[in-house]
Amino acid sequence: MVRVGSPPEPSRPASIGTAWLVPTALSAAASAAVVALVDADVRVVLGVCLGVATVAIAVASAVAGRRGTRIRQLSSQLEADAAAQHHQHQAEGETLRQYLVAQDSAQQRLTEELLPKTILRLKQGESAREIVHELAATDEQFPGVTPEFAASQRTVLRLVAEAVEAEEDLRDSAQRAFVNIARRVQAIVHQQATDLREMEERHGAQPDVFGDLLRLDHGTALIGRLADSIAVLGGARPGRQWQNNVPLYSVLRGAVSRITDYPRVELTAVTEVAVVGSSVEPLIHALAELLDNATRYSPPKTVVRVSASEVQSGVAVEIEDGGIGLSEEARRRVERLLEEASAGLDLADLGESPRLGLAVVGRLAQEHRFRVSLRPSAYGGVRAILVVPKELLTTAPVSVVSGAAPGLEALPAARTVASGPARISAAPVESALRGRTANGLPQRHRRSPAEPPRLVPPVRTAGPSDTGGRPGGTGGNPASGGGARAAAPAQADSASPSAGSAPEPGLWLAAFHGAVSGDDAAPTASDGGAGSADAPDGTPQNEGER
Repeated sequence: MVRVGSPPEPSRPASIGTAWLVPTALSAAASAAVVALVDADVRVVLGVCLGVATVAIAVASAVAGRRGTRIRQLSSQLEADAAAQHHQHQAEGETLRQYLVAQDSAQQRLTEELLPKTILRLKQGESAREIVHELAATDEQFPGVTPEFAASQRTVLRLVAEAVEAEEDLRDSAQRAFVNIARRVQAIVHQQATDLREMEERHGAQPDVFGDLLRLDHGTALIGRLADSIAVLGGARPGRQWQNNVPLYSVLRGAVSRITDYPRVELTAVTEVAVVGSSVEPLIHALAELLDNATRYSPPKTVVRVSASEVQSGVAVEIEDGGIGLSEEARRRVERLLEEASAGLDLADLGESPRLGLAVVGRLAQEHRFRVSLRPSAYGGVRAILVVPKELLTTAPVSVVSGAAPGLEALPAARTVASGPARISAAPVESALRGRTANGLPQRHRRSPAEPPRLVPPVRTAGPSDTGGRPGGTGGNPASGGGARAAAPAQADSASPSAGSAPEPGLWLAAFHGAVSGDDAAPTASDGGAGSADAPDGTPQNEGER
C-alpha cells in the first residue's frame, strides 16, 4: 500500500525490460515440444501456427510490460505530487496559523492597550487626531499582519477615538450648560436673599410679616442648595468661597440650616477645631446632603444626632438617625454609588430619577479627600461617618462664643402674634485655637465669659433664613445661612412692658448682623438696649430650650 507523503519506490528498468521474454520463451518451448510430438504431415502447419502464437505472446508480453512500467511511473509521479502537495498544505497551514495568531495579538493589543490608552488621553484633553497618529502611525504597532489588516485596525482606532471625543465634548458642553444654569439660579437666590434681608430689616417690628419672611428665606436657602448640587455634579465648586477659617461647630450649624427638618437635628459633642476657608463650603454642603438623607428617611418625630470627634487621621463627623436602616445589599449599593461618584459620576449618569444627595457627597469627597462610610446605627437606623483629613483643619485663631450648642427651633407659624422684637445682650467671648492634641489636631482653649447672657425677654429661635452672605445662601457667616438668622419676635410678658419707647424697626436686627460680621460694637436701641449676643454661626444665644 502506498501512503501519501511516503517517498516513491526506486525504478527497476532491467527487470521491466526483460519481463516479456519469460512468457515468450515458455510459449516457444511448448510449441517446439508439440511440433516434435505430432506427425510429419501436420508438423509444418502446426509449427507455423504455434510460431505465430508465440510471436503474439511475445508482443503481448512486451506491451503489457511497457504498460506496467508506465503505470508504475505514473503512480510514482502521483505519489511524489501528493507528497509535495501535502508539504505545501502543511506550510500554508502553518503560515495561516501564524497569521491568525498575529491577528489575535493585534486585536488583543487594540482592545486592551491602544483603546484604553486612547480613551484615557482623550479624557485628559488631548486631540483624537494626535493620539491616533502617535499610537498607530506605523505598521510596527500591528506586527505580523497584512497592511490591509493594519489599516483596518487604525481605522477602528480612529473611529472609536473620534466617537469618544465627540461624546466627551457633548458631555462637557452639557456639564457647562448645567453649571451655567446653576450659576444663574444661584445669582437669583443671592438677589432674593438680599431682598429678603432688606425686608426683614424694614419689617422687624412686625412679627407676623417677619415670620413669613423667615419661611421664604429658608425656602430660598433650599433652592440655593439644589443649585449648588447641580453645579457640583457639573464639575464646579459649590456656592461661595470662604477666605477665613471657620469653627467646625459653625460649619455643622451651617449644614443643619440647609435642610427642611432642621428642628430634628441635635448637635451633641463637637470637638473644638477650625476648618480652612477653602474647604468650608464643600464640607457644609456634603454634611447638609447627609443630614437631608438622615431626616428624609427616618420617622418624622425621631431625632438625628450629630457629633464630631478627633480620630488619628482628622475629625470624624457622625450622623445617626432612627430610621429603618439599610440591608447589607442596600448598603453595598449606596457605597458603590459613592465610589462611582468619586470616579467621575455626573449628571448624565444619574438616570431618570436622580438621587443627587449621595452623588454630590461622592463628588465632594473625591475632590476634597473626605472619607464617607455607612454603618448600622445604635438607634436602629443608619450612621453616616464623614472623616475630614488633618490637612483641612487649622489652628488659626477664630472668634467664637463659648457655651452649649444651641439647637434649632421650628419655624414660627405664619401670622404669629407678638408685641415686638426682643433684645438680647451678652458680651462675646473669644477663644483661640492654640496648640494641638495628642493626635495632632487643633485644640482650642476657652476663656471664661466676661458676663453671662441676659435675655430680655426669653425668645424662640426663628426658622432658617439669611441666605444672603451665609452658607445657607450665597455668603456671610457659615452657620446662619438657611438656619436661624435672628431671634424671631416673641410674645413679650404683659406683666413687664418696656417703660421706654419702642425700638426703631430693624435696629435689633442690625445689631445682630453687626455681631455676625465681627463688629466690636453693635448698635443699641435708643432706650439703652444692649448689643447683640449672637453666636458666630448666626444663632442668638438666648434659647432656654433646644
